[in-house]
Amino acid sequence: MQSSYSEVDPELLGLISQIKLIVFDFDGVFTDNTVIVSEDGKESVRCWRGDGLGIKRLSELQLQTFVLSTEANQVVAKRCEKLKLRCFSNCADKLVVVKQEIINMKLSLSEVSYVGNDINDKDCLEVVGLPIVVQDAHLDVLPLGRYRTEKPGGYGAVREVCDLFFKAHQIKAL
Repeated sequence: MQSSYSEVDPELLGLISQIKLIVFDFDGVFTDNTVIVSEDGKESVRCWRGDGLGIKRLSELQLQTFVLSTEANQVVAKRCEKLKLRCFSNCADKLVVVKQEIINMKLSLSEVSYVGNDINDKDCLEVVGLPIVVQDAHLDVLPLGRYRTEKPGGYGAVREVCDLFFKAHQIKAL
């Protein structure tokens, strides 16, 4: 597993060049897995502002993206709306959604990268072409990552992944 994008190895470059869709988990990837609950029960999360610029770079590369979350709270959809990301939330079986979406997009699992952090991401991480885990991912999914971010979830991990893809596409163009 490569854990740094400072020197992208040729095998990882090859995998990245085949990817047409990046699927992101939300909690623990866009966030630090913390939820703030007010006295009236309203939930809030903290996200890394720089992720938005990273997502924009992916769209410039014409890579498809979406967020896939088991969380039912509307905070996921609201953040995705701001970032102009498609969002599937309150998802009981993530792999079913990924498989349905790649059929709709006429892609194969080998053309998909999945970014996750916890055991509910395991099924997707096991079958995609490029599984990515965040630095502070659960111990049960760490070995599944072909790439592990240097940044933890909620602290720039999404931006790091976006920058990795952007850098790899620049190297490929040379």
